Amino acid sequence: MQKDFKKWHDKKSRVNEIVARPFFHEREIWYCALDANVGFEQDGSGVDFLRPIIIFRKFNSEIFWAIPLTRTPKETKYYFQFIFQDNTPSAAILSQIRLMDARRLDHKIGDISKDDFEKLTKKFKDLLP
Repeated sequence: MQKDFKKWHDKKSRVNEIVARPFFHEREIWYCALDANVGFEQDGSGVDFLRPIIIFRKFNSEIFWAIPLTRTPKETKYYFQFIFQDNTPSAAILSQIRLMDARRLDHKIGDISKDDFEKLTKKFKDLLP
């Protein structure tokens, strides 16, 4: 698949000009502008390069750790499977966690349950040396 890095650069310039960051909390699931990335890094898609993410750790009103989501089920230690809205199977890609600026957040689409978030946190911590 050919990636359009020039189109992403234009979008990134617009995102960078956003002044007011949206209000967000841990456990929320948002569509987020995730770039046209290199190699196996998760990309956003569509004209706005959006991908769903979980707000994993909020550091302040400007930055947070994001874990991208996929609908592709994988049973490995690097994926956390859970059910999202309308019984949709989803998976958090733990190996793709990254620091994000809140200006990348486009719109909130829901929350992961408290129980699933606790399980996700434990699974993430188990990956650490």
